[in-house]
Parts: sequence; structure tokens; C-alpha cells
Amino acid sequence: MQRYISYLLIVATSFWLLGCATNPVTGKRELMLMSSKQERAMGEQNDPQITQFFGVYDDKQLQQFINEKGQQMAQISHRPDLAYEFKIVDSPVVNAFAVPGGFIYFTRGIMAHFNNEAEFAGVLGHEIGHVTARHSAKQYSKQMVAQVGLIAGMVVAPELAQFADAAQQGLGLLFLKFGRDNERQSDKLGVEYSTKIGYDADEMANFFSTLHRMRDDAGQSVPTFLSTHPDPADRQQKVQELAQKWKEKENATTLEVGRNSYLRMIDGLIYGEDPNQGYLEAGIFYHPVLKFQFPTPQGWTFQNTPQQVQMAHKEGKAIMTLSLSQGNSLEEAGQALVQNNNLSVIQSEKVTVNGLSALSILADVQPQQNQGQPQQQQQQIRLLTYLIQYGGNIYNIMGISTQQEFNQFSNTFTNTMKNFAELTDQSKINIQPERISIQEVPRTATLSQVLKGFNMPNDRLEELAVLNGMQLSDQVKQGTLIKTVVRSNADTFAQDK
Repeated sequence: MQRYISYLLIVATSFWLLGCATNPVTGKRELMLMSSKQERAMGEQNDPQITQFFGVYDDKQLQQFINEKGQQMAQISHRPDLAYEFKIVDSPVVNAFAVPGGFIYFTRGIMAHFNNEAEFAGVLGHEIGHVTARHSAKQYSKQMVAQVGLIAGMVVAPELAQFADAAQQGLGLLFLKFGRDNERQSDKLGVEYSTKIGYDADEMANFFSTLHRMRDDAGQSVPTFLSTHPDPADRQQKVQELAQKWKEKENATTLEVGRNSYLRMIDGLIYGEDPNQGYLEAGIFYHPVLKFQFPTPQGWTFQNTPQQVQMAHKEGKAIMTLSLSQGNSLEEAGQALVQNNNLSVIQSEKVTVNGLSALSILADVQPQQNQGQPQQQQQQIRLLTYLIQYGGNIYNIMGISTQQEFNQFSNTFTNTMKNFAELTDQSKINIQPERISIQEVPRTATLSQVLKGFNMPNDRLEELAVLNGMQLSDQVKQGTLIKTVVRSNADTFAQDK
């Protein structure tokens, strides 16, 4: 027994030593089940999934900007050897995130809310800090990245979630929540890195104020940057203190803010949802590019992603999805659906939906025996699918619930499916996205007066004040550049520039 215990201690000690690595930021040895090569491999494997899910924002100037600043900052970081990659993804959500291996992403939503280069640089340094301190890799080592459904804000029964756009490993990394110690460390690194490349880190603290106002404004959703980055009440003050210390340490008498240069660069940036990717209006989902429309269930949660439109019952008892289907014909698409989802078909028939050829399939999901769980205790899932052929594509509209509750939702499912139709209304097809429009203040006045002078609606003045990082009562000097929002196409801004 004594030899057996000694053997176990040797094995445990060996595992600890093999699983330890020196943190490049702190210099301390930590439990780490992922090597630097594995980090990079994970990033390379999952970057295509992330960019496919969000889409890369089409603006060469902005993409060049984030890459140039990112590479400059990476070289003075604690891990300059990594092959960093920086991208702006096409999402209106206010967020920035990093995954292991040096892959860092900013949304166009967060780019719209920065008011100068220094704010951007502070957040960039914060995200690089998560990579250099190996926070994502440590979280992975602790929890092995549990698969997370991407139905943001939805409550869906686990049995149904498999049919939504389930996250793969790389997408699950976006939802890793770091503890306050990690966030404080990344804040410190953000201040250090941004100061070292010549930016005033006080502006990073000011951006936290903007995020707080977004959270507190009942008219706006909580920015994801706050939901995934714990935000202590004194965070802004601590960043200001750190900024002052680094100014003294670097003997930096003049640090760059870069307000006008940044604002001119984001002139024309899409703001909010891009209707060309589909939009919801008065309970109807319109896709002006693919030219289709369908009603959504009243009171259900809704999310539109590049791969799938997702709708969920408010209590998680049912979900609906719309996505493109596999196959060159309705029959091929039906066969692929049955095989890929392990379905037992109850009924299959050809139907017509508003003049479009379609295939209706009612089926049960054949249960798989889970280890340790008797088959009779598993929830039995039933689904109704309409495969609709239109515009060179086959659309799969699927309604899913448990067998026990399916009849409760069948009319809801069929109402959406049978009302899928061609979009012909030109007012819905020709709608343009809102864009940031940079204006020069013609005369000194309060921000409220200035915005009204540019014909901004009264019910959006506070939103625009937050967007500009100002208060409505602030005096704005003549010649100052500010953000307004207009609905126009990209060609208009290209001509203005």
C-alpha cells in the first residue's frame, strides 16, 4: 500500500509538472494543459468558424488600421513571438474578444462607439493582454470549453438546443467569462501596451464610462463587452490611476489621442443592424437581398445570424429556425435532413407555399441511449419541417418541440411556414442601413442644440450623446467633429470622401 501511495504521488507530481508553464506576464508557474503550439492550432482551426459566423466587415481602411496598431502593440507585448491576427467582424453588438493563439476580433459595433484612437488602443491592449497572460488558455484548461448554444438571450430546453446553431469549440471560446483578477490584469496590460505605443490611456477609462451609460440606459441593450467582462464599480478610477503611473514611468509628456483622425476614418461605418442581412419589422422578417419574407411568432425571442434565423418560445418550450438546406432538389434535401438528424418520419408530402414548391415533413427524433439514463426518461422530440424551393435555394423552416407539447405549437409553426413568400415590396427591398456621419459643428452650442441642428430626432438624442461620449448639456465648440446617424448607402459616403 505504501508503494502504491508513493506511485500515485509520483504520477500526480509528474502530471502537475508536465501541466505547468511559466506565465510570460507574471513569471510564475501555473497549471496549463495547453501548449503555445496548441493555442495557435486552436486559433487557426476556429478562426474560419468565427469569421463565417459573424462575417468580416468590408472596410479596407479600418481593417488595415486594426492590423497595423495590433501588430505594433504585439511587438512590445509579453509575447511578441506569436503570429497575431486582428479583424473587425460584421456585428452591431458592442464587443471585442480574443481566442488562444493571438486571434483578436473587434465588432463594427464597438468601433462605432470609440471616439478616438486612444480609446481603441486601450481596449486593443486589454484584449492582447488576455492572450499574453494566457487567460483563455487557462480557462480552457479549467473547463475544457463547454459547448455553448449561440441563441443569445434565449432560454431553450437542452433537448431542443441541438437543433439551433450550436457553438463549435472556437465559438464557445467567445463565451468564456474571466474572473475579476484576470480583468484587472488585462486592464493593467491595456494601459501599459497602449501607453508604450504612444496613446493616452486616460481615454481607455473614459470608454468604460460610455459602456456604463449604455448599460444604464433602459433604451439600449447591455453591451456584450460588459456581460462577458466583469466590471467593478471602481474600474474607471483604477485605470486612470494606472495611466498616470505609466505616464510617469515612460516619462511621456505628450501622448496621442487621435480624435479627428479616428472620427474621419469611421465616417460611413454601418451603425446597428444591417438590413441587407435581413431585418425584423412589425413581426415580419424581411430579407431584401434574397427577397423573401415570413411572419415570426408573437412574443418569441428572435436572433438573426449569417447561418440561421432563430426564434425561441419565451419559456424555452419550442424553437423555430430558418436555414439553407443541403441538396439540389426537395427530395435530396429531405433525405439529408432525415439522415443528419436521425429522424423517424411520420408523414411526408409535397405541398405548395404561396406558389412555391415545397416538401412538408413531420418526424420524431429517434432517441439515443444516454449512458446512465434509461431511454424512457429521455424527452422525445418532434419536429415539423417545410423545405421550400425559391430563388435557386432550398429553405428549411423547422419547428421543434417535445412530443408532449408539440400540438400546442403546431399552429404557430405552420403559420410561419405557410406564410413564407416572395418579397416584392420595393420599400422593404430598397431600405438602407444607418451609417455614422461625421459632421463639423458650425457654431458653439450644447450638444443637444447641435444634434437638433443636424435634424436628429428628439427620441434619439440621448443615444447619440452616448455614441459621442458626451452629455447633452456639454458645450461643443465650433469646428468640433461629432457623430450623427443617417440612413444612406455606401456610395454616398464614398462620393463625399
